Amino acid sequence: MNPLQTLRVATRALLRNKMRSFLTTLGIIIGVAAVIAMVAIGEGAKAMVEQAFAAMGSNLLIILPGSTTAGGQHGGFGSMPTLTWDDLKAIQTEVPAVKYAAPQLRAIAQIVSEDQNWSTTVYGTTPAYFAIRDWPVAQGAPMTDSDAEGGSKIVLLGQTVVDKLFGAGINPVGQTVRINNIPFLVQGVLAAKGQSPMGQDYDDGAFIPLKTFQTKIQGGLQQFIPGIIFISATSAETTGRAEEQVRALLRDRHHLAPGADDDFSIRNLTEFANSREQSTKTLTTLLASIAAVSLLVGGIGIMNIMLVSVTERTREIGVRMAVGAKPRNILAQFLVEALTLSLAGGLIGVVLGLGTAQWLAGKFHWPLLIRADIVVVSVVFSAVVGVVFGLYPAQKASRLDPIEALRFE
Repeated sequence: MNPLQTLRVATRALLRNKMRSFLTTLGIIIGVAAVIAMVAIGEGAKAMVEQAFAAMGSNLLIILPGSTTAGGQHGGFGSMPTLTWDDLKAIQTEVPAVKYAAPQLRAIAQIVSEDQNWSTTVYGTTPAYFAIRDWPVAQGAPMTDSDAEGGSKIVLLGQTVVDKLFGAGINPVGQTVRINNIPFLVQGVLAAKGQSPMGQDYDDGAFIPLKTFQTKIQGGLQQFIPGIIFISATSAETTGRAEEQVRALLRDRHHLAPGADDDFSIRNLTEFANSREQSTKTLTTLLASIAAVSLLVGGIGIMNIMLVSVTERTREIGVRMAVGAKPRNILAQFLVEALTLSLAGGLIGVVLGLGTAQWLAGKFHWPLLIRADIVVVSVVFSAVVGVVFGLYPAQKASRLDPIEALRFE
């Protein structure tokens, strides 16, 4: 018999018991669907984590000042200024692994346009801050070094502030807003960044030059920075090295004895992002492993049903052998039946898995990333499961004695 005839005979045999054939493939269907759905959702969650941390900035380190201690109570990092402007300059010039460093000062203020007002966070910073945060200007012009050094009364607005003050779709560049009753020219609108992993709206803010902030919005602390420092390492690989070099520099500048606690805190968001990504990857691997077990259970189900089929069709096998069928023809027929069952289950599982992944992604508002290699591997693995678990029943059928098979009742 040629392969086409073998396939036709195997398909006809399977269709004689449609419900049994479907139930046999159910384990394969569930396993493949679970693998595809879980991996797709896992990849989407991983992409969402990467996107959230990419919005924070690239290769990002954040340095917070020290904490106060009074009556045995600690105020937490940032409650006592310990970082100086000279520290910032030293970080910018003396640490090889640091690409950019910029301060961030902040205050809550009311911003007033011609007919609207909005309370938001006003930040004082330098142009390097936007390079660290990977935050381009969508409309207008970015902040320049001359703006920062000259104390220009210009402001860059986040998209949320623009929508509240001027309405959606309005370009406010060139208009004037008042911050604490001081007029500022809207020089640009920052590209929309969305929310942080903690739910903070990045776009609800206004950014003005550092010197302007110190003179017009909030007085400084002379040599101390009343805020935090953002740092961008030269690459993702050097972020850890940058953290070590900055810590060593600040400890030396602050004359901290060996073994003494730091009077500052360095937050490495790259490590945080990697740990979140690793957690997502671990969970995805666990779920995929459980799905793989379902495939193996489905394979056992195929072997069980094929053994039952061999017993039920013993006389049919004897008749085929009596009219000239060779053992290899019988072996091929039962192997093709097992392979057809597993492949059919794999293909149905792919459709079910894609549909489930799309439904879950829509329900939880996650991005959906379908990996073609996982789809192919799942179908191939289901076929392999069918062949492996169908081999023993097929061999048993091919080794039947034709005379004893014809006598079987």
